[in-house]
Amino acid sequence: MEQTITQSWKTRFLAVGDQVTFMGTFFRNIFRAGFEWNELIRQCYIIGYKSFTLVGITGFILGFVMTLQSIPTMKDFGAVSYVPSMVAISIIREIGPVIIALICAGKIASSIGAELGSMKVTEQIDAMEVSGANPVQYLVVTRIIACTIMIPLLTLMADALALAGGFFGSNIDSHVSAILYFSKAFSSLAFSDVFPALIKSVFFGFAIGFVGCYKGYNSGSGTESVGVAANTAVVNASLWIILLDAIAVELTSIVVYG
Repeated sequence: MEQTITQSWKTRFLAVGDQVTFMGTFFRNIFRAGFEWNELIRQCYIIGYKSFTLVGITGFILGFVMTLQSIPTMKDFGAVSYVPSMVAISIIREIGPVIIALICAGKIASSIGAELGSMKVTEQIDAMEVSGANPVQYLVVTRIIACTIMIPLLTLMADALALAGGFFGSNIDSHVSAILYFSKAFSSLAFSDVFPALIKSVFFGFAIGFVGCYKGYNSGSGTESVGVAANTAVVNASLWIILLDAIAVELTSIVVYG
C-alpha cells in the first residue's frame, strides 16, 4: 500500500516536471526564426471566429437569465433600479470571464487535445521532426498564442451581449429605455472592474491552450489515447481556470479593492 502511494506521488511529480519542461520549450520557440504567422492567423480564425456563435449565445442567455432571476428579489427591497448595475458588475468582474473560459475549455481544449493526439498516433509529428520542421513552433506555439489572444476578445464580446441580454430581460414585464439601462450599467463600472477581468481572461486563454497542447502532444500511442487526451484536456483546463480565478480574485481584492 505504501509503495503504491509512493509510486503515485512519484508519477505526479514527474508529470509536473514534464509540464514545466514543455512550458520552457514553448517559451524558447516563441522567439526562434521562422515563426509561423500564417498558422497563427489560421488558429485565431478557428479558435475565435468559429467560437463566436457559441460564446455569443452563452453570453446573451447569461445576462438574460441573471436579470430575470434578480428582478423578483430586488422588487422585495424596492431596488429594481439597481438591476442593471448589479448585472453589469457581476458579469464583467466574475461570471462572464469564468463561464466563457469554461465554455472555451470544453470546446477548444478538447479540440486541440484531440487534433494533436491524432497527429501523435498517426506519427505526423514524428514525420515533421524527420523532415526538419519544428513541430513545437508550428503546432504548439501558434495554438497557445492564439488562445491567449482570442479568449479575452471572446470574453469582451460575451460581456457586451450579456448586457444586451439583461436589457431584453428587463423589458419583459416593464419598459426600460436602452439609454437609461445602459447608462446605469456603464456608470456603475470602473476601470478596476474591467482591467483585472481582462488580465484574468488572458491567463485563462493561456491555460486552455497550454493544457490542450500538452495533453495532445504527449498522448499515448493507441487510438483510445486520442479520446483520453481530449477528455483530460477539458478536465485539467477547467480545474486550472477555477484555480487561477481564485488566485486572481484574492490578488484583486488585496491590490485593487483592499
